[in-house]
Amino acid sequence: MPEMTPPGTMRAAWIVARKDLAIEFRTRTAFLSALVFALLGVTIFYFAWDSTAVSASDLAPGVLWVIFIFAALLGLQRSFGSELADHAIDGLLGAPVSRESIYLGKALANLVFVCGVLAVTLPAVVLFYNLPLDRGVLALSGVAFLAAIGLVAIGTLFSAMAVNTRMAELLLPMLSLPFFVPIVISAAQSSARLMAGRPVSEAWPWLRILVAFDIVFLVACTLAFPYTLDE
Repeated sequence: MPEMTPPGTMRAAWIVARKDLAIEFRTRTAFLSALVFALLGVTIFYFAWDSTAVSASDLAPGVLWVIFIFAALLGLQRSFGSELADHAIDGLLGAPVSRESIYLGKALANLVFVCGVLAVTLPAVVLFYNLPLDRGVLALSGVAFLAAIGLVAIGTLFSAMAVNTRMAELLLPMLSLPFFVPIVISAAQSSARLMAGRPVSEAWPWLRILVAFDIVFLVACTLAFPYTLDE
């Protein structure tokens, strides 16, 4: 029989991502819980909002990113938690693929997850607060996608670090949230200008910072991941 060669980095990453997405598609528990949390949060903030004290364009960016971060953490928590049953993590680590492939596959699945949550949360915020986006919808979607990349890059790494601890549900937010700050600040500043109906050029300086942080975190987390899990 011909000797089978192990898949390349990106092909192996796609296999890992497809496996995680297939599991989530069958159960849908994490996605639905994150979605319900996000929509409930948007609703609560809306009915607690005093429009005479704070304008919609000032409040909406904060509401969007606070809700999205905590909804995303629900999905990031299950990223490696699903591998604990029947010691599936041992089989994953023993597969003839690089650790970087495992990280990239997990991150890709998490990105699809958080983008799915964001695809519902963002229109809900725009609708509830009647924001004058018009041409800024695509730009705001781009900001949200860039922010999701950074959050997923960080969250996937710390999910792997926290999965074998006794308080993984508490440790993941404690580790991740400080590193989320530069991503969230850049995304919030960019989206605040777009939600106020200002031109994209005013948000561009913050967008450049957001892209820079995405690149740094993605590369650094990919290189650091092989040292977070033991055989």
